[in-house]
Amino acid sequence: MAGGWTRDGAVQDQIDDTVKDAVQRARAETPAGESATHCDDCGETIPKKRRDALPGVRRCVACQSERDAHRVAAGINRRGSKDSQLR
Repeated sequence: MAGGWTRDGAVQDQIDDTVKDAVQRARAETPAGESATHCDDCGETIPKKRRDALPGVRRCVACQSERDAHRVAAGINRRGSKDSQLR
């Protein structure tokens, strides 16, 4: 049930688009190709099990964890409600 001037199913379309964007972003950030033997950031050896498990890896677990911790989530506000804009 849509409200206001929107058609039925508009809210589900917003949800679907948000999920598609998140999947697309995750696929773009997934490493590919040949893995590095040493971390690009600290120079430590990347264990063979990590390289086998994640082809294209360029960083050790510690450096990748630190990099992921500083990642800022940014997205599109599709709802346009006052509450979602103030977050």
